[in-house]
Amino acid sequence: MATPKIHPQSIPDGKALGANYSIEGNLIPTLHLKLDGTVPYMFEHHIFLWKQPQVQIQMAKIAGGFKRLIAGLPIFMTYAEGNGDIAFSRDHPGQIIPIDLAPGQSILVREHTFLAVSGNVNYTFERVRGIGSMLFGSQGFFVDRFEGGQGGSTLWLHAAGNAFDIELAAGESIDVEPGAWVYREESVRYEQQVFGLKAGLLGGGGNFVFNRLTGPGRVGLQSAYFSGEGTAAAGAVAGGAAGGVGGMALGGLLGGLLGGNN
Repeated sequence: MATPKIHPQSIPDGKALGANYSIEGNLIPTLHLKLDGTVPYMFEHHIFLWKQPQVQIQMAKIAGGFKRLIAGLPIFMTYAEGNGDIAFSRDHPGQIIPIDLAPGQSILVREHTFLAVSGNVNYTFERVRGIGSMLFGSQGFFVDRFEGGQGGSTLWLHAAGNAFDIELAAGESIDVEPGAWVYREESVRYEQQVFGLKAGLLGGGGNFVFNRLTGPGRVGLQSAYFSGEGTAAAGAVAGGAAGGVGGMALGGLLGGLLGGNN
């Protein structure tokens, strides 16, 4: 049976459509793109680090933005265009995972891990199915879906802690902590597993929850977990968080029930 393999921490000379790239740094890594001006690159605006002045920035609204807004997710995507350098990073320790997508190949990505992608990609988002997955799945209410465009696309994700990959054969499964998966190919089947645990008459009990992922297909894992807005909302719904998170929880739940753009 296959087991997860740790991902390389740095890549000095990567190549993508219309760009060269490097992944640099140990604690909080940076994605450094050298654009040749032929392909725009899409990213979330808050992960921008630095750029050369000749690189132009544009912004575009995402279809179905209202549902994302009430779920606490970005409703705009930002594009970098031109011939020059630009760099991105998130705000917590981890590793950057580059993924090459062949034309028509698609993967599902958990919220708040997307870093950047070539602009020829086909991007949508989907609602997480099942109230149990929303409340106990530690993945928020939506998953992002990226499909390789003409000529292929390159996608970069930020995994918290260390990043691992595993290739599952047809029918092969792995059980993972709900916050551990970063991406999975669309061919990989997802099931929420919830088990009630009892510690005797006076010992109380609780739930043991994990995700069962079944191949064929590739899965990315992370060794740490930093909850974003959507998953904070899920935690608030499940456990009753204090303060202003309650409003975000209600919005996140409404966004999840309203569905994605499908």
